Amino acid sequence: MSIYDFEVQTMQGETRKLDSYKGKVLLIANTASKCGFTPQLAGLETLHEKYAERGLVVLGFPCNQFGGQDPGSDREILDFCVKNYGVSFPMHSKIEVNGNQASPLFQYLKKEAKGALGTERIKWNFTKFLVSKDGEVLKRFAPLTKPEDIQDEIERALAA
Repeated sequence: MSIYDFEVQTMQGETRKLDSYKGKVLLIANTASKCGFTPQLAGLETLHEKYAERGLVVLGFPCNQFGGQDPGSDREILDFCVKNYGVSFPMHSKIEVNGNQASPLFQYLKKEAKGALGTERIKWNFTKFLVSKDGEVLKRFAPLTKPEDIQDEIERALAA
């Protein structure tokens, strides 16, 4: 099994196979519109703009599991992200990241890059996963890690 075996739903209702990103570095994050970390959307957008030509793709996945901080519809969430943070990176339909209904993609990411003390559970919004050009899940970043603090890791992944 690899990251390329998964399909995701875009906010426009289309199915997207992750194998379409082969050869790209991915930064995958669970997002929320009403969270103290929501300003990280701007940082994710900055990374997307800065590194897109070199092969980085940021993928956002709204999640309402943490404090009910993303209660809107996909359309409302996308409008908010674009209007307030200029988001142009791909955003996807709202998902769950923990529990019985967790997205298969996030189940995989959590197994491949465990959190502190070897835990799999995602603790909050804006947990980020860096994936290499060949689909290897390289690292998990905690919600407190700002997108700009990931630049060195992204540079290494892009250079590999």
